[in-house]
Amino acid sequence: MGIRTFRPLTPGTRQSTISDFKEVTKTEPEKSLTYHKHNPKGRNNRGVVTSRHRGGGHKRLYRVIDFRRDKRNIPAKVAAIEYDPNRNARIALLFYQDGEKRYILAPAGLEVGAIVSAGENAPFEIGNALPLGRIPLGTEVHNIELVTGKGGQMVRSAGAFAQVVAKEGDYVTLRLPSKEVRMVRRECYATIGKVGNAEIRNIKLGKAGRTRHAGKRPHVRGSVMNPVDHPHGGGEGRAPIGRSGPVTPWGKPALGRKTRDKKKRSSALIVRRRNQG
Repeated sequence: MGIRTFRPLTPGTRQSTISDFKEVTKTEPEKSLTYHKHNPKGRNNRGVVTSRHRGGGHKRLYRVIDFRRDKRNIPAKVAAIEYDPNRNARIALLFYQDGEKRYILAPAGLEVGAIVSAGENAPFEIGNALPLGRIPLGTEVHNIELVTGKGGQMVRSAGAFAQVVAKEGDYVTLRLPSKEVRMVRRECYATIGKVGNAEIRNIKLGKAGRTRHAGKRPHVRGSVMNPVDHPHGGGEGRAPIGRSGPVTPWGKPALGRKTRDKKKRSSALIVRRRNQG
């Protein structure tokens, strides 16, 4: 993937950059693997806004991604690399030998025509899915299961990878992108390689319209509101918060308060916490 810039014909084009999409080989999605997904716009089943700053944006078709990789020991050919509007990673269209088609996350270095497979005896190659217990130490992996058979839940965004750092008993120790070190059952599957499209972090949106196209509405700072609208509001000019720390519009502590349940059972599997701050 490369980054494309524009001549500064307008204020928006002066600042913005986009992907050159050179790795994308097919522009229309596989119809059998898509469906329309209702956009809730941040509202619950009663129509009340429960997540602010959501709404609008371009229509999307949802692509059904195979996070489970449960077609074991059946080789598949990579037919195309496609764009997915629902995630920042690219997706790969697989044609299995038995005729089935599926999408997977496209790892960096996976090219059209490559053969991938999943299973305990799958070759040790990029795009293949194996149990963590069968993957050598030091290997970069992504799309990692937390519960056997549930499908990959961790390390799925563009450019992300985890590293296998130790094996002991029934567990494999992984270093995650957040620098957290945690243990996962050795039967859980992971895909070899790191997720592609890592350069997306270098893209500059350039104008507010591109954020609106993504379905994000404006986020107004509490400090510029009136006291009736936000605890940070009011005062003359740029006033300080006036509290011991920042809070939400409803007065709850914000920006730094830990929200993880202290009684969560999986805490016993975390060897080292992620970097805070």
